[in-house]
Amino acid sequence: MTENGEVRNARPRPERIKMTGPASWNDRYAGEGYSFGTKPNAFLESQAHLFQPGARVLSLADGEGRNGVWLAEKGCRVTSADYSPVGLLKAQSLAAARGVEIETVEADLTSWNWPHAVYDAIVAIYFHLPERHRATVHQSAAAALKPGGLIVIEGFRPEQIALQATEDSGGPTDVRMLFSAEILRTDFYGFKVLTCDETETFLQEGPYHTGRAAIIRFVAMKP
Repeated sequence: MTENGEVRNARPRPERIKMTGPASWNDRYAGEGYSFGTKPNAFLESQAHLFQPGARVLSLADGEGRNGVWLAEKGCRVTSADYSPVGLLKAQSLAAARGVEIETVEADLTSWNWPHAVYDAIVAIYFHLPERHRATVHQSAAAALKPGGLIVIEGFRPEQIALQATEDSGGPTDVRMLFSAEILRTDFYGFKVLTCDETETFLQEGPYHTGRAAIIRFVAMKP
């Protein structure tokens, strides 16, 4: 606490840099630690029952691999896709340390040659895109799922913008990149929605995802 009674943060806030492409993410991932930790996203972990051994799963924007590696530990055949080669190298290192294997694909998912009807599940944890790309990429993801396949999403809602002033929970600063229930239901129209929960949580996912966060959790099944 300072002399005038203000509470001093116990740790410095991470520098907020606009993430605009592979170079900026390479810089972020170049440090010794893991930017978002090595544990899986808490919501994804709570959905473990959805992922059967042998299931083919695509983890979008998987970065340093915390989610893809966890899925591999569940016995899934995992493809971790990201456009940061630095992140993917760390993902492979994490997989090796955990004694599992993942396939890594370096790709810009807005122009990737998406496969058709091959995945049992696609996971997108905090995968936010410019508005002009979001619906197209979500449509490509939908087409890449087998019938009965699952899309599992956690992302920020527009209310996250206000929280960025006081919290270190991160997220895009462009509100048009954030999600609402209406957006996700529209992008995955025709899917059976199993979970659609707009809520606030406390993230503890490394230095860039720590604090209160306004999020949406969405799970839907392809017909």
